[in-house]
Amino acid sequence: MTMLDTDAALREEAAIEPDPVHTGEVKSETQIIAIYGKGGSGKSFALSNLSYMMAQQGKRVLLIGCDPKSDTTSLLFGGKSCPTIIETSSKKKLAGEEVTIEDVCFQRDGVFAMELGGPEVGRGCGGRGIIHGFELLEKLGFHEWGFDYVLLDFLGDVVCGGFGLPIARDMCQKVIVVGSNDMQSLYVANNVCQAVEYFRKMGGNVGVAGMIVNKDDGTGEAQAFADAVDIPVLTAIPANEDIRRKSANYQIIGTPGGEWGSLFEELAANVAEAPPRQPTPLDQDGLLGLFSPEDTGGDITLVPATQADMRGGSFEPKPSLEVVYDEV
Repeated sequence: MTMLDTDAALREEAAIEPDPVHTGEVKSETQIIAIYGKGGSGKSFALSNLSYMMAQQGKRVLLIGCDPKSDTTSLLFGGKSCPTIIETSSKKKLAGEEVTIEDVCFQRDGVFAMELGGPEVGRGCGGRGIIHGFELLEKLGFHEWGFDYVLLDFLGDVVCGGFGLPIARDMCQKVIVVGSNDMQSLYVANNVCQAVEYFRKMGGNVGVAGMIVNKDDGTGEAQAFADAVDIPVLTAIPANEDIRRKSANYQIIGTPGGEWGSLFEELAANVAEAPPRQPTPLDQDGLLGLFSPEDTGGDITLVPATQADMRGGSFEPKPSLEVVYDEV
């Protein structure tokens, strides 16, 4: 096969549209769901309470923190940090010992939880650490565990390498994004939707099940974003001082019969039932259009710089010494 034939074959293959996103009931016995959000968006708070509520409803739930900050399980365990898989693996390796599930997985009131962790600053790649963590989980029997739900808490600011693992390798059936009524968190949510769309075109099968709106102040930008990219809002957690204070004090509020219990009961039902969808990500102008120009600086016009501007004075172009040969 000549180079031209290979090029034509690749172009023909690339032109084939991917299969539509599965919209029926998820058939896998275990639902593996990856939750992405900007750092500080409240995804760990939402996930801790969601997993707790699911466990109280009789579901077997495994919560895995995949954020290098290792803060996913802190709220679940009352502020206590549990040993991370990467840290434990390193120590065990030095001691010539094998990591066991008892070393890295802990439980509270029916919720099983663990942290992958990350390298020290300047001493490794966070994404590579994620990959190593999942390789170890597979050795510990990840695909044989009998859970109804496995919830993966991923940093959404970065969707390359290990952080994009669930999407790139079809490790989960669906993705949920967390955001608020601010540009930065919606930018990250949109970025995750773009990653899902990209890997769909590469033959992937992961879709976006919806969005959790956190710290909802009623201004509506997050809802407008969800409508624009064609994903449902699974629940809106209000910007409430009681919620903020209890979260800061590592208190679980997703308890049946509690003041905020119905909120997380609704979220648990929607997370379980929402099918994966193929989103329609926005471009930068589309994101800016969700906000008033006064809020984002969207009324700014790009003014090109000139060579004179760059030099702080006048500029006269000089003839080029490049020799241009006429084609034969």
